[in-house]
Amino acid sequence: MSTQVNGAAGGSEGMPESPAALEQAIQERRDHLAAIIDELTARAKPQEIARRGAAGVQRKLQELTHGPDGQLRTERLAAVAGAIAILGGALVLLRRRR
Repeated sequence: MSTQVNGAAGGSEGMPESPAALEQAIQERRDHLAAIIDELTARAKPQEIARRGAAGVQRKLQELTHGPDGQLRTERLAAVAGAIAILGGALVLLRRRR
C-alpha cells in the first residue's frame, strides 16, 4: 500500500488525468479504507475477542484429543485421567492426615 501512496504523492504517474477519474479513484480509496475500519472495529469488540479465544481453545483441545485422521487419542485421555486420579487420591490422603 505504501507504493500506492508514494506513487500518488510523487507526481502524475499512476494518477487519473481527468477530474472525474480522480474523484472516482478518491471514492474507491475511501470505500476501501471504510471497509478496513469496519473490519478492525468488528475485530476489536470484546465479544469477538472472546469468541476467537474460545475457538482457539476449542481447536487446541481438538488437536490434543484427536489425531490427524480424526480418531480419538485414547492413550492421551487415559494418561490425563490417571493423572487426575492420582492427584485426587493425594489430596484425599493429605486431608485425612490433617
